[in-house]
Amino acid sequence: MTNRASGERGPELPYPSGWFGLALSRELAPGAVLTRRFAGEDVVLYRTRDGQPHAVRPYCPHLGAHFGAGGTVEGRNLVCPFHRFAFAPDGACVATPDGPPPRARLEHHTVREQNGFLFVWRGHDGSLPDWDVPDTSPPGAVPTASWATDVHAHVQELTENTTDLRHVPVVHHVTVWKADPPKAEGPYLRTHLRLGPNGPALLRKIQWDHTFLLAGMGWLRIELPLPLLGSVIYLWVMHVPIGPRRTRLLIASACTDDRQTRPIGTALVKRPVHRAIARSMLWTAVRKVQDDVRIWNAKRYEPRPRLAAGDEGIGLYRHWARQFYPPG
Repeated sequence: MTNRASGERGPELPYPSGWFGLALSRELAPGAVLTRRFAGEDVVLYRTRDGQPHAVRPYCPHLGAHFGAGGTVEGRNLVCPFHRFAFAPDGACVATPDGPPPRARLEHHTVREQNGFLFVWRGHDGSLPDWDVPDTSPPGAVPTASWATDVHAHVQELTENTTDLRHVPVVHHVTVWKADPPKAEGPYLRTHLRLGPNGPALLRKIQWDHTFLLAGMGWLRIELPLPLLGSVIYLWVMHVPIGPRRTRLLIASACTDDRQTRPIGTALVKRPVHRAIARSMLWTAVRKVQDDVRIWNAKRYEPRPRLAAGDEGIGLYRHWARQFYPPG
């Protein structure tokens, strides 16, 4: 099927299944209501006063008001802005201002909160989650800096970048010193790279180990150890399909103690250092990704790419990605 809106930009891929990070936890304070675009529809996120997050379809079943346009949270209930019908966390209408509530119910999305992110599940034909987003176990490994933009490309094209090693020296001017073959484990795909800057021989001695872990097409974590500081940098990249050939890209970062090495200094002293490192790494990553965005915004999807020697990771990725689409 041709994407009419995109002209000659190739076939249009369907929305994949999986977990997608629609917001940072800190964006949804108790009592807050947020609207996020997800797979061509609005999703309303809200947090009850006791701190529990929920995600619902946006329209009130009474007369169709949008909860994201003035809806409020009262205690544990989401209240419609049009007639103040109140809905409990299980979706049932439990109160109205002037009489017994009707037999009405909100449609909920499955939501998870982990490592400072709010994830919403998308399953084909309403299927429930059958895998989870991996946990980043060290305490304090939650985002302290973040950046987001919209990209005119399908989510698959963004996550495919992690296995496209040819573009790294060309687009990012970085040398790939070592690359382990991607390893697929069900909905997870893991690889390890050793990267370093191009340039004079002295500069090329600087090499950094990066461990990439994909969980579906929506979640990517990059782990970067700093042995001399006894610390680890985490970069999370969230890819959310918001419409046909449109993806919301969120990059977030954190720096924590490496529990496998002896920490240098106290946590109180290191906290501002960690935040500064996380901010610096975030903006380094953003500058690199902006080079990708310029290409993603103009490229088309090739369903049968003519792969060359050295592109084996892309072939493996494409095979792995099939599990997130409807069969057939």
